[in-house]
Amino acid sequence: MALHSSSDFKVVVKTGDRLFAGTDASVKVRFHNLSGDKSDELELDNIFHNDFEQGSEDHFYLKSVRFSGEIDFIELWRGNEGIAPAWLVEWIEVLSVSTKASFVFPIFRWIQHDRRYYIKQHDTTLPQDEVFADQRKWEIEEKRSCYELKSNAEGLPAQVKNIPGDEQFSFSYRWNILKMKLKMIADKKFQMLFSSGNWKGLQDLKNVYTETFGTPLGCTRWNDDIFFGWQRINSINHSLIQLCTEIPDKLGVTDEMLRPFLEGCSLQKIIDTKRLFMVDLKVLEDLPCRSAEYKCPVPIALFFVDGKERLVPLAIQLYQQKADDNPVVFLPNDPPYTWMMAKMWYNLADASYHQSLAHLGFTHLIMEGIVVCVHRNLSPSHPIFKLLAPHFLYLIAINTRALETLVAPGGWVDKTMNIGTKGMFSLLARGMAFWRMDVHGTLPEDLKQRGVYCRNGKVLPNYYFRDDATLLYEAIKNYVTKYVKLYYDTPDKIKEDWELQNFGQEITKSRDEGGCGILGVPNNGKFETADHIILVFTSIIYTCSVAHASTNFPQYDEYAFPPNYPASMTGEPPKDKRELTEDDILRTLPDKETTLDIMTVTKILSDRGTNSLGDFEVQYVFEPKAKEIVEEFREDLKNISAEIKKRNEHRNPKYTWLDPEAVPNSISI
Repeated sequence: MALHSSSDFKVVVKTGDRLFAGTDASVKVRFHNLSGDKSDELELDNIFHNDFEQGSEDHFYLKSVRFSGEIDFIELWRGNEGIAPAWLVEWIEVLSVSTKASFVFPIFRWIQHDRRYYIKQHDTTLPQDEVFADQRKWEIEEKRSCYELKSNAEGLPAQVKNIPGDEQFSFSYRWNILKMKLKMIADKKFQMLFSSGNWKGLQDLKNVYTETFGTPLGCTRWNDDIFFGWQRINSINHSLIQLCTEIPDKLGVTDEMLRPFLEGCSLQKIIDTKRLFMVDLKVLEDLPCRSAEYKCPVPIALFFVDGKERLVPLAIQLYQQKADDNPVVFLPNDPPYTWMMAKMWYNLADASYHQSLAHLGFTHLIMEGIVVCVHRNLSPSHPIFKLLAPHFLYLIAINTRALETLVAPGGWVDKTMNIGTKGMFSLLARGMAFWRMDVHGTLPEDLKQRGVYCRNGKVLPNYYFRDDATLLYEAIKNYVTKYVKLYYDTPDKIKEDWELQNFGQEITKSRDEGGCGILGVPNNGKFETADHIILVFTSIIYTCSVAHASTNFPQYDEYAFPPNYPASMTGEPPKDKRELTEDDILRTLPDKETTLDIMTVTKILSDRGTNSLGDFEVQYVFEPKAKEIVEEFREDLKNISAEIKKRNEHRNPKYTWLDPEAVPNSISI
């Protein structure tokens, strides 16, 4: 918008898009220049217009302003009129009519009526260099009173004690899962397909997929051994597969048993040529289920890279130790429905791990505690706060809503998963005891620990998750490295940054002592080098974007057709190789009502409602050099998107989940 010729300055104010963010109070501002001169009090008010509404951008034209020179900082305050307790401001831009100069002041604060706020241009300062130190101190104290940590039970991740107003959804109805479910199933014809009872046959189940839902990928490929292998590396639980260098004693397989499936090779040869892989779900051992009638196996399975470079299953043992009541290793040449049943029970265990740890625990909940610590320790003026904040959008609100509706006792998890909330919370505690930021939160190290780190595709070829995620991890690390080194050009700046050090101490402090208890933080949170903090902030951004996208958005494709990836089955896992039938399979499946519940919720969870990685919903970075780094990151992401699209021309099925265009900035669903 052009400047009014009769004005001295145009002031643009962006009010935040949060519940109760607007204000009806009077708002005033004062300009200060580098020489110490200041303007008079300037009221921001457009006559006959409702200014400062939630999410609005308001323009004010100021005349007869006695002020000269560049604006160094502004002074901002508001009156006590109206009913809103505070006013959330994102940023203020001041444009000079005479010089055409623009001055931007990032605010990102709730403006209280009884305080004056002093904001420098670009507002990006390490605490040791802060001019307005007292303001910075009381702002953090206020944040610490709003963002408090708690652990809901022993061993569980630290979370926010009470959801702050700053974290509320703008439009709560948009995220009301119950309303969304009712809307999706409102069609009478659709409801008839899910009338009470069980499925008459597998084809009966396949007939329910309509335009509203679409046919999930698993519906067409679910009984294919090649697809079963593909699930281990390119589906929602892609990071359990590991290189097998010797057969574990607890796995009851022999060379003779496996020989028919090794394409003429000996078992030792496929081990030596790195073609044998394993998944061991021992973490599920003795896991409680929602009631005694429901079971969760504890499988260990072998997989083989065949001559066409496809990962295929070799053997499935549904329990950990060889014993009289666990004598069976299931093989691909078992009776078809018997082998099918073994794969389904294996996938039930895999799904239990996925929902509890790979998805909820290792993205949503671990990151929530870290988000709380960022707010408690880093000022909105801190450059690292501005780096991380775009990746925290809606995370706390989503987690609060999910725990209230999906993971609450008697909720969705208790209705649709054998392990229920009891087993899920037990598994969360187990996961928190071993998850490390420098391993599980650092992609290259995680791949190396599992023996599958490879840049040329020779070890475990067609591991699309690994190949695409590596591109994104490296781009994020490059972005973080350049940004960190812009502000920390010497190690002393890191050591002297007490906000950063306090953050490091709080995320590593045990949960019993009020911290997050995160393992694997470099130097146990006492940061000394750029490499220390680059690892941490790369891990946070990667987890909130890439890791979450890859474990969340394929959910409908996997879960919506229950035989493909069941989270709930009835009966007992098979303990012998007697020949089974389709009726045996059908008897294990969830009924129609439960299937509909699985379909609707996973469809909602697979929806993307926020911007793509790098296209930030809120711009926090305004310093010119830092903005250049952000633009370079966006350019890298465009190139990666083009590369992944090119790769997908030769993939079947395509792996689209980590195209940057499909990866949100944050855990926003």
